[in-house]
This record gives sequence, structure tokens and C-alpha cells, in this order.
Amino acid sequence: MAFDVIKVRQDFPILQQKVYGKPLVYLDNAATSQKPQQVIDSMINVYTELNSNIHRGVHYLSNQSTVAFEEARKKIQTFINASGEHEVIFTRGTTEAINLVAHSFGDTFLNEGDEVIVSELEHHSNIVPWQLLRDRKNITIKVIPIDEAGELMMDKFEELLSSRTKLVSVAHVSNALGTINPVEEVIRIAHDRDIPVLIDGAQAVQHVAVDVQKLDCDFYAFSGHKLYGPTGIGVLYGKAKWLEEMQPYHGGGEMIKKVTFDKTTYNELPFKFEAGTPDYCGAIGLGVAIDYVKSLDLAAIADYEHELLTYATNALQQVDGLRIYGTSEQKSGVISFLVDNIHPYDMGMMLDKMGIAVRTGHHCAQPIMDHYNIPGTVRASFGLYNQREEIDQLVAGVLKVKQLFG
Repeated sequence: MAFDVIKVRQDFPILQQKVYGKPLVYLDNAATSQKPQQVIDSMINVYTELNSNIHRGVHYLSNQSTVAFEEARKKIQTFINASGEHEVIFTRGTTEAINLVAHSFGDTFLNEGDEVIVSELEHHSNIVPWQLLRDRKNITIKVIPIDEAGELMMDKFEELLSSRTKLVSVAHVSNALGTINPVEEVIRIAHDRDIPVLIDGAQAVQHVAVDVQKLDCDFYAFSGHKLYGPTGIGVLYGKAKWLEEMQPYHGGGEMIKKVTFDKTTYNELPFKFEAGTPDYCGAIGLGVAIDYVKSLDLAAIADYEHELLTYATNALQQVDGLRIYGTSEQKSGVISFLVDNIHPYDMGMMLDKMGIAVRTGHHCAQPIMDHYNIPGTVRASFGLYNQREEIDQLVAGVLKVKQLFG
């Protein structure tokens, strides 16, 4: 069955509006995705029909809310093929999920002189938490370099591994360049040395099917708001063998079994890492977003988005003076570029006046910009509701800005 983007677009009310009198062309999906009406309706339904704090009440609304919340956890377990619901932990997003591992895994398993390996492609959320751990425990951070295409230099990765390496943490897909990293190979190489691996999947789960058991990763993190779901909700998958040993990240209600002033014993997984009232409305909305994406078929989405990426790459390459950063053969729907000497902010602001939303700057990935010795890029990133006509508008807009700058 062909992917029907016209029908899909009808599910997203925000795409029907105009910006500065022009139809909205939304090409900032790597920052956040828009939400289908089904997700919006589900969250309205929570607040109008079953809103009540979960797990703690014996009354009807609390039970209904709890059931819906745990059903969402089950949907996520199935979506990423975790071995059990207890390995699915709700967080505020990818950032908190990585911070949770850096804090809890780091404090439990790392000592002075131990090493964590990240890559040059990482979002700040997969750099700063390890620096905070380094400052607390005097560990070492090593960095896998990238080549000019924006691909990991895997031979250098193997050279970085040592007996002191206690964790490898890399992105599945680069948010700034779109590079799809060879995470299967990263995991295999690390596991050959009994080193666990965390995968930052913030830019992956909305584009490609993820099977954490097949990957055999030890941790996998992603956000709801990039997966056509609500903001403020995310997921950390972790193998139970690690989660059982790790200390809790936050303390408070729900993560306890018994509290006295002398000692606290902790709850079982996953509740051990879910202190306080969770964003149950967001979790339920995320479950509906997953239902929505699955109803469209992830393989069909991936094929369609690859067609968009190919079309956009070819079209933009026809613009004189335009350079694309990130030319890996394996890419997701992101194109980062600069045109002549036009500052990315100028390009982005002028495209905005034409109703075209792109991202400009360093994309919370400053080491990548330092690698290319540039201040930032213009980034167009695609979602399942984008069309070729919007890419044509982007190219026309870039040409107009180029003409205005002479």
C-alpha cells in the first residue's frame, strides 16, 4: 500500500495554519514533531474523563488512570521489543534518561580512572552528563572521531577501548548531520570486551524500527515529543541486570517499599526509578502516538522519508554555493547546509518570513561545528507529513535569500 501523505497531513491540525500569510512549511522535525489529532484527543480525554493520581488510589478514577498508564508502558515494551515491562522506565525525555544512567550507573560501577567513550557526533545531552560524572568521580572521557562525511571512524573506536572502559554511549542517529551510526557494530565490538553500551535513540525511533533485544544494547533512550507524542515524557530502556544493581536517581514517593528514619528499602523495577507523580497524561499520549505510527507502518514511513531525503539532497545540490554537511551514505531525514557566506541565522530568519520553519545554529552539537570550523548550519529535517512540494518551496526560498544577498 502506497504511503498517503495527503491523508496523513489531515491528522495534524497545526499544519493547516498560515505563517505570515503563507502556508506553514514545517521542516524542524529533529527539534520536535507536530502532534496528530489522535494524540491531542487522548490527552484531553485524560484530563476530562480519568484524571487521577496513579498507583496510590483505590477509587475508580485512580484505577482507570493507572491501567491506562501501564498500558502505555506495555505499548512501549512492544514497540522497542524489550523483554519485559519492568525494563521500560518513564523519564522526562532522552536528556533525563541519559542523566539517569550517568548518575546511577556511574555512581554504582565507575571509579576514579575509569573511562566512558562517546563520539564526536553527540548531542550535548550525551556529553555534559558524562562531564558531570567526570567532575564527581575523576573519570576519563574518550571521543570517537568522525571523518569529513560525518561518519564514525570505527578503527579509532577500537583503539580507544581499554581495560578501564566501563561504558560506551553513542547516538543512533546524529541530530545535526543525520548520520545513522553503525550501532550494531559498536555494540558488538564493546560487548566482545564485556563493555555495556547506551544508545541515544532520540533521532531514531520515529524513523526506523528499533529492536533492543536484537541490538543487544544495555540502555536505549528516547523522547516522546520527537515521536509525534507529547513533550515532557520519554523512555529509558535498560537491561534488568544493570537496573537491579544501580542506585536510584531520585528519591521520594513510589520508588520506595518502606521508609523509616533509619533506612529506606527501594521498590521493584521499574518503579525504583520513577519517583513522584509521573507525567501519566504524557505517557498515555505517547502510547497513542506509538499506535498512530504503527498504524502507518514504520517500514513505509522509512521508505517515504528516504525518498524525501534523496529528493531534497538532489534539489539543494543544484544551488550554487550551497554546501551540505554530513554526507554519510547511511542517513536519516536531516540536511544541514550553508550557502555562500550567508550566516545561518540570516538564512533561517528570512526563510521564516516565507513560512518555512528550519533550525539554525549549532543544534546542541557544538563539537560537530568545531570539527568543520563553522559557527552553525541551517538544518532542514523531515517528518512523515512532509511533501516534495515543501522541499521545492525550501529550495525556492534559499534561492531568493541568496539573490537578496547578492
